[in-house]
Amino acid sequence: MMHKLMIAALFALPGTAMAQTAPAPAPAATPAATPKFTLDTPIQDIVADTQGKAVIDKDLPGLIGLPQYDMFKGLSLKQVQAYSDGKLTDEILAKVATDLAAIK
Repeated sequence: MMHKLMIAALFALPGTAMAQTAPAPAPAATPAATPKFTLDTPIQDIVADTQGKAVIDKDLPGLIGLPQYDMFKGLSLKQVQAYSDGKLTDEILAKVATDLAAIK
């Protein structure tokens, strides 16, 4: 009986709300979708994906068939650019980056 009186007294206190719930937290801002592949992704990871391989074959034909492929496949396209004697230009890589960004 004493517990019932204490509970009733608690709800009778001014400023005490019954069945009050906390407001729902604001949804977290969703970060911009990051592309599946970038110019920093190792080439072997891009080529392991059928869509990624299609981009490499289209934008950089013959790259995968080079005899040196096994030596540089673990590098990114940005890293390989430094060893390409100017063949991997910024313009070519920009096109590859755009096509890779379209892969979901």
